[in-house]
Amino acid sequence: MITSETLLTSEAIEQMAKDWYRKLDVHVPMVEILPMLADKELKMVFPEATVYGYAGFEGWYQRVIRIFFDEVHTVKFVESTINGDTANVKVVVQWEASVWNAPEPFSKRIKLDAYQTWEVAYSPETNAPIVTTYIVDDLKYHEGSATL
Repeated sequence: MITSETLLTSEAIEQMAKDWYRKLDVHVPMVEILPMLADKELKMVFPEATVYGYAGFEGWYQRVIRIFFDEVHTVKFVESTINGDTANVKVVVQWEASVWNAPEPFSKRIKLDAYQTWEVAYSPETNAPIVTTYIVDDLKYHEGSATL
């Protein structure tokens, strides 16, 4: 018998993380990202804000895609501890982005490693893992990087 426990795998979670960051890099429309997230249960903790549900995520996303450009996310580490149809996930992603703050004459380049903890659940609606909690635990800037 196939159950949600057999469908939530470390490989599926790692692929979801890679897909998530690829979509963030190219600033896809919201309709392409929302199926990767829970709605009512969603809590996302970023250095600058904590947001809840689709509405909170949309406000955050619409703001950051207007601030950062030339983004490149490189997934360095994904480790999942699966507990039935949920998982605790540790993620390390290298993030590079440019930012321009008016009226500065030049943009600046940010390069850092973001250490994150995700809670993931299996979604029967999408037949895939979805993020229920997303916490940025720490940011470690690379030498010479601009800062947020």
